[in-house]
Parts: sequence; structure tokens; C-alpha cells
Amino acid sequence: MRIVAVTDIHGNRSKVGKLVETLRGMDFDILAVAGDLTHFGSAERAREVLTPLMELGRPVVAVHGNCDGQDVPSFLEGIGVWAHDRRVEIGGVGIVGIGGSNITPFRTFWELTEDEIEGILERNYRDGDVILSHVPPKDTNADRVHSGLHVGSPALRGFIERKEPPLVLTGHIHEARSVDRIGGTVIVNPGPLFRGYYAVVDYDVEKKRVDDVELERL
Repeated sequence: MRIVAVTDIHGNRSKVGKLVETLRGMDFDILAVAGDLTHFGSAERAREVLTPLMELGRPVVAVHGNCDGQDVPSFLEGIGVWAHDRRVEIGGVGIVGIGGSNITPFRTFWELTEDEIEGILERNYRDGDVILSHVPPKDTNADRVHSGLHVGSPALRGFIERKEPPLVLTGHIHEARSVDRIGGTVIVNPGPLFRGYYAVVDYDVEKKRVDDVELERL
């Protein structure tokens, strides 16, 4: 199975258009969107960036980010792609979603306590599932900001250490484009699509194993 992972679109329709042109020539199975479709924008703005991607005709799964407007989650739920605080299954792959972020200094729209993040995982995760989380796990290459601080979720990291999901797709930290590992778990932050970044993950459904990750640029 091939998963195309994108995150942090922040309303950039130009980059979405370029991605669509690229993906038209690619054989892939799932498009996973790890949040921040908009930059504090409405459901209509989210629709503008998501519709061209959905028109590719592949399954889409998405969570909202902390910078998405207050009506974006209900929009995503209404079109059947929302994975926040639930488990969805596509092509034999279970995907558990965490939308929003952990607590930030900026008081953005969608922020969760560590207990809330832990609760989402405990309620929904089954062994071998993929996690689609806007916020990355703490103390990885995926959560390091320019200053060197690690600002990801301790709860998500602790859960990964205990359960060892095969794959975590994340975003949120624009400068932390990376592929990393926690034990047997592969952590992928594709980098923000508004800067032209995305990732392609080759995933073995039967073995629940990541075979390859490519960080790509438009």
C-alpha cells in the first residue's frame, strides 16, 4: 500500500494544485492529511483546498489542526474523511486520528491536554494501527523547533513506547520535516505542504510494517 502524507496546507491552493498534478501520475492508495488545512480559516476555505485532492478519486483521511477554524471539524466529518478521536479502516489499515495540538503559548482554536490525547489513543487504538496526529510525539526529530526545544506531546510519545504502532504521520512543527523512529515505530513529519513538501510511505498491510519513506518536494 502506498500512502501519500500531507500536512500544514494553511490554505495554499497553489501548492495543492501542484500536488494534484503530481499525484495524477502516481499510483497510491490513501491520502492522509495531518491537519491545518487552513490558516485560521473557515470550512469554506478547507473545502477549497480539499476538494481538488478528493477529486483524485482515492480515499482521503484527515484530522484538523490547531489553526483550523471552528467549523472545519464538522465540515470534515460531514464529507466522511474526519478521523479525530475515532478509528477508521481503509484497505485493511486501521487509522486513529488526533486533531488539534497539545497546549501552546498561542491559544489557538484546537488544543488538547495531555490527558485528552492519552484518552483518544486509549479509546480507539488497536494493535497495529497507524496514528494520524497533527501534534508529533515529544523528543523526536519531528517536534524540534528552530531554538532546539522539543514541543511535542509526552502522552503520544509514552503511548508509542508502550504500544509500538508501526507508523505515525504527523505535522504541526513546520521546521521539523523528518523521518525518525521510536523503537519499532516510524515517525513521519512530511513538512508543510504550503512550502511544497509531502511524503510517500510504502506500507505492508499484511505485516503492518513500513517498507520505505520518501520525503518529497514539489
